[in-house]
Amino acid sequence: MPTTDWGPIIVAMVLFILLSPGFLFQLPARVRVVEFGNMGTSGFSILVHAILYFCLLTIAVVAIGVHVGRGSKAREAAIHGVRCCVGVGFL
Repeated sequence: MPTTDWGPIIVAMVLFILLSPGFLFQLPARVRVVEFGNMGTSGFSILVHAILYFCLLTIAVVAIGVHVGRGSKAREAAIHGVRCCVGVGFL
């Protein structure tokens, strides 16, 4: 049975929710440079948030190597000292 790496999927989902323009912050905002929790958006702010999303997702998945493992192979690797984890961790 093949194991599935859920790390990139979970990271992408969390970043997509958190980096939605206007949810936590909007960069650039309509009046100021940054506004927090205004639930508004503009075309340029969507572009800025898309670039931030791509950069943070690339760093988390490629550079850091976030992995979510499950099953006996992940537990064996963790027991034998391989930098892998059961649950969320970094490879």
